[in-house]
Amino acid sequence: MAEDNPKQPTEAEEADITAAVAAAMAAAESEGEEPIEASAEPADAVPQDLEAELAAAQDAALRAQADAMNVQRRSEQEIDKARKFALERFCGDLLGVVDNLERAMESSSDAGGDAALIEGIELTHKGFMDVLTKYGVVPVDPMGEPYDPETAQAMSMVEQPDAEPNTVVAVMQKGYTLNGRLLRPAMVMVSKAASGQ
Repeated sequence: MAEDNPKQPTEAEEADITAAVAAAMAAAESEGEEPIEASAEPADAVPQDLEAELAAAQDAALRAQADAMNVQRRSEQEIDKARKFALERFCGDLLGVVDNLERAMESSSDAGGDAALIEGIELTHKGFMDVLTKYGVVPVDPMGEPYDPETAQAMSMVEQPDAEPNTVVAVMQKGYTLNGRLLRPAMVMVSKAASGQ
């Protein structure tokens, strides 16, 4: 039956091993080599290098995660913007129809036309404007307000004694915005100071 415990070296064998190690160290010293010690470097040197590498890897991982989140956020903003303004050209084309309806209402009321026809045109115009408003198209009618070149285009300047200079005195064509972005500027006439002033 084999023994579970390994064989322990005898005192003579231990002395032989110690003598062999001492002889090897003496031979290495005689050849000019440094004797091998149990630990040539401090025990803390290797873990510090590993800790620095670990910190650098964690930093790189955090930066990569932040970059990925920024890319995702930017792409979501671009998608939202594309969704909001996808109808810009379509709505711009429809504004001509709105203008024609408004002209029809003005001319029929001036001529004293058929009341039912006028009412039909007005209801059509209202329904049309409700649909446009539902999709973010809002009219810009700066009548009586100071002239704003961001939302209006001045077609001419007129002397108007009862209005402040640089005030919109007539709107020839309304402007429109789509979700806050100018779709078409309003065509306006702007007052100027009287020439005697």
